[in-house]
Amino acid sequence: MRSIQRPGLGGTGLIIAGLAATLVALIFPVWSYTDRSGTGAAVLNAQSVSTRFGPLSALDREFLTKVRLAGLWELPAGQQAQERGTTEAVRTAGLHLIEGHTFLDARVRDVAARLGLELPNQPSEQQRGWLGIMNASHGEDFDREFANLLRMAHGKVFSVVAQVRASTRNSLVRALADDANTTVLDHIKVLEATGYVDFDALATDMAAASTPPLTNSPAPPGPTADPASAVPVTPSPAATYPLPPPATSPPPEVGEVVEFTEPTEAVEPSEPSEEP
Repeated sequence: MRSIQRPGLGGTGLIIAGLAATLVALIFPVWSYTDRSGTGAAVLNAQSVSTRFGPLSALDREFLTKVRLAGLWELPAGQQAQERGTTEAVRTAGLHLIEGHTFLDARVRDVAARLGLELPNQPSEQQRGWLGIMNASHGEDFDREFANLLRMAHGKVFSVVAQVRASTRNSLVRALADDANTTVLDHIKVLEATGYVDFDALATDMAAASTPPLTNSPAPPGPTADPASAVPVTPSPAATYPLPPPATSPPPEVGEVVEFTEPTEAVEPSEPSEEP
């Protein structure tokens, strides 16, 4: 009885099959992480909304909320420092906080209105707690609580400002981030100049917290047709600390014609003529 020979894989076939399997294994990780739902790019696009100033991401929207919230508690903290601070350095830091957040609050309310975003009118529960700690402190204890609470808050928001400035695609948010960067850095410097900042405690707090991502799901609300107006913060009577100017002018409206004036050339003074 004859045996039936079945076709099988020879040596060459086995090599080809092995190479094909290796190629599939190499390609699969690339395919599985490209344009896959849940990746950073997919989340960014899903949570962004279109505006005439560029896409507005969830991070952009939360940045505006954070700037507004900062003014709602840091301006009253600055007022307390001016009234209750025991040293000139603490009172100066309070003055910078008042003027800086009056400026930033006006900027963020303008940007939010142009983007159709609604802003909070009350500080967060945690921020109210920090104000309560300061209210219960007196003398040098107040100076120390003021300097360290405000320096901790500014240090955390400083990294957020940098992240937004580096990644935003919205021109209004970009300009606001420039102004926030200048103001926050100024506040960090004057708070450190009080001499009360505990840098070891700051480093430990930052290492323990590791500053979690700014935006969690769900994303902050997007633009609305008729957002409620944000109430301006109300500082003490005007002081002498000069406000920083806006870092950049607001982008021109669509269709707006921007005119540029040619600089005039300097005229060389003529030599005095001699009398005959």
